[in-house]
Amino acid sequence: MESSRMSSGNVVSHNLPPPLADFDAWQSDALLRAAVAREGAHWIEARAVPLGRLVGSVAFQEWATQANTHPPVLQAYDRNGDRIDVVDYHPAYHQLMQAAFGAGLHSLAWKETREGRYVARAALNYLWNQGEQGTACPVTMTFASVQVLRNAPDLAAQWEAKILADDYDPRSLPLAHKRAATIGMAMTEKQGGSDLRSNAAVAIPVSGDEHVLLGHKWFCSAPMSDGFLTLAQRSEGPTCLFVPRILPDGTRNSLRIVRLKDKLGNRSNASAEIEYERTHAWLVGEPGRGIGTLIEMAHLTRFDIVIAVAGMMRAALRQVLHHTRHRAAFGAPLIEQPLMRNVLADLALETEAAMLLAFRLAGAFDRAAQDERARIYARVVTPAAKYWLCKRLPMLAAEALECLGGNGYVEDWPMARFYREAPLNGVWEGSGNVICLDVLRALAKTPGALDMLDVELAQAARHPAIARHLGLLHRAVHEEPAGGEARRLTEGLALCLQAALLLEHAPPAVAEAFIAARLGGQGGLAFGTLPAATDCAAIIARHREA
Repeated sequence: MESSRMSSGNVVSHNLPPPLADFDAWQSDALLRAAVAREGAHWIEARAVPLGRLVGSVAFQEWATQANTHPPVLQAYDRNGDRIDVVDYHPAYHQLMQAAFGAGLHSLAWKETREGRYVARAALNYLWNQGEQGTACPVTMTFASVQVLRNAPDLAAQWEAKILADDYDPRSLPLAHKRAATIGMAMTEKQGGSDLRSNAAVAIPVSGDEHVLLGHKWFCSAPMSDGFLTLAQRSEGPTCLFVPRILPDGTRNSLRIVRLKDKLGNRSNASAEIEYERTHAWLVGEPGRGIGTLIEMAHLTRFDIVIAVAGMMRAALRQVLHHTRHRAAFGAPLIEQPLMRNVLADLALETEAAMLLAFRLAGAFDRAAQDERARIYARVVTPAAKYWLCKRLPMLAAEALECLGGNGYVEDWPMARFYREAPLNGVWEGSGNVICLDVLRALAKTPGALDMLDVELAQAARHPAIARHLGLLHRAVHEEPAGGEARRLTEGLALCLQAALLLEHAPPAVAEAFIAARLGGQGGLAFGTLPAATDCAAIIARHREA
């Protein structure tokens, strides 16, 4: 169906969709706006409107392309051979960082006092991650660092105001001379990976809370941040410490960047291998309890991953709906082809279920301080949602890419970048096995966890498939945590929660299609295998741009 003609020396292509540009990611998403309002954060509209327009703008898309096409470069030495350990970024990366931090993506939940502040911040991050994911890493770590630094009141007093400033200042200066600060993280060591207790870096006390560090870190995220949270061994065990990049006297801390990782995706964001060579650091929390101190941060960063993944699903779906509306094959638009409609409807179901779970979780974070059931929901569902959505995103991205045919595999289109970004979220903040075992731990050791699920799924459990999965969870917890079945149990839990939310907030046909395909055995293992009776056109219509 493709043809072309020559006009003034140029080739004019037909049957190729126009670029998806200058769309409004907020106003065009009625389902998102309804979820945000339902969870008590309708007031974020004033900030979501300009961000939604920015994310959909040609300028933003060009920044994202440039920042990922021209990844960071390490300058270990200056021209005189002196060690400088500087990472140079493309100007587009700095424009993205200014936009993200200027919009308060890192700070809103800490500074806002109105009801729904976690939901409001989630709305902004859901929008942001539809456009660019590399900058989301420093945003998330800076956001979550506040919780950890409050375990060191003196450090918090020095750093928190600059961390929460809605600004971006990449200059290598002492904190006192900066407008704003960003925070990175250096935990993983090559011999331990997720087993942080096996970390070998050591912290030697110097005076008071001050230490010097010796050792190696296999991954340091965002190495040009102003400060880093890290783990090192004291005699008491793994201990959390804070490492400033520039010391108060203006000298560079002895944090050596060995190399930047050549990553599959997330290329705008630098990830480094580093060495501590008597690097100055300050104690955060109790000695020997560093892992427990950092769990507070992991809870928040895993929550951010849930929001980000749901937003990335929406971005992929938006691209596919745009393409299939404008691309024809065999005499009709792709979106009208029956088998393509089944694929699109299946992708739309996945996207809506992910968004509903993400914002129900955000609402639980908002209510956790006053509502015990919400606190338990946040504890149990954060790892469950993180695991399941991260497993589904790579599959969804691959299917969405295929919908665009060969163009989807070409770097001129954004689907290639989305596809390369998708697997990383399953690695960050605990890979699948670690996360699923945490779900079992939360169910077994959190009083009231099963009672919370019984209440949450009471109406949905009228469906036999949902009741069966709920029964499996009860048996697993009451008998003994079945470590070998942790993935199956976590998957079932996440699917049941998504089904319950669709039953509550979507038309019956939408919820029943999800349940039939995901829990009732009437769908296949690939997308595009919804039961024949599914009203695919109605499901797709829910996700058309307003």
